[in-house]
Amino acid sequence: MSEPIRTCAGCGRKARQEGLLRFVALDGTLTHSPQGPGRGVYTCRRLACFERALERRAFARTLHRNVQVDPELARLYT
Repeated sequence: MSEPIRTCAGCGRKARQEGLLRFVALDGTLTHSPQGPGRGVYTCRRLACFERALERRAFARTLHRNVQVDPELARLYT
């Protein structure tokens, strides 16, 4: 069985799902969620990709809803 491929919302690079960080919208707030139900959005494990996705509103666009992004999520990349 092949591994799922996902696209980074920041740089657009395609990678295996296990190599990316997954986020979901939980009560209108962007939340890190490695697994679980619902639509997810992925970024590479680089802070630059997270920041670029944030600047381009890629989280809201991919999740099909407006989301609040806590700047503390950036700590996941250090």
